[in-house]
Amino acid sequence: MVREANTKQAVAEKQLKEAQGKIDMLQAEVTALKTLVITSTPSSPNPELHPQIQSPSKAVFKKGHSRNKSTSSAIVTATMQNAQIQPIIKEKREVDAVLFSEFQAWKEEPTLERSCPFLDRIYQEDIGPCLSFAKRELADSVQSAVENNTLSIEPAAAQAIPVVKASAIECGGPNGWRAQIITKCALSGMSRACKHRIKLGDSGNYYYISPSCRARITAVCNFFTYIRYIQQGLVRQDVEQMYWEVMRLRKEMSIAKLGFYTDEP
Repeated sequence: MVREANTKQAVAEKQLKEAQGKIDMLQAEVTALKTLVITSTPSSPNPELHPQIQSPSKAVFKKGHSRNKSTSSAIVTATMQNAQIQPIIKEKREVDAVLFSEFQAWKEEPTLERSCPFLDRIYQEDIGPCLSFAKRELADSVQSAVENNTLSIEPAAAQAIPVVKASAIECGGPNGWRAQIITKCALSGMSRACKHRIKLGDSGNYYYISPSCRARITAVCNFFTYIRYIQQGLVRQDVEQMYWEVMRLRKEMSIAKLGFYTDEP
């Protein structure tokens, strides 16, 4: 029994030493990688990027684990050529006196009538351009449905292909769910992979739309949803917090109308 215990102890000690050796090698490799990607500064020069500061002995021999020189030099060269120090930019903001006064006046008596200065400005600068599409007649109907909160957006399903007015081709999607329908976008008139469709009010007609058009409609819907909540007294924030949320939603509309969107499944 004693001999068996000693044998197991010897095996365990051997495995422990091997494991420690592997850990040392991994730590050395991680250190080497960090050295390669850390940018050199005057106060802390990077020896890998400035070989001239190395002593002759260090240049010839290094202790510990070493990386493949050709790979390391390629990484360093690419880093020096392509990577530039980018300053960390913290977004700052400042309340615009005119916009804030218009919002305050609207907040006193919230309404969805576009005749008030607050909404009139947003219609002209954000909502109108965001919902301005090549198919003008349908675009007007979409805006009306958004204003009346009767527009619905849903994923395109393969089972719904027969209702498409234009010819369409299924391009994937398990069991037809969220299939991409290659057809002309009902709003832009451009052939796109339309993943969603819209319905206006109680109409049984569906219109397939491109991801960009969906993003523009969604941005406007989000704005109307928030101001409806304010009108209904559901938002428990001070005036300035409400103002900045409105500005954020306006920013989303501005981004969407320029064609930027997040690709969602």
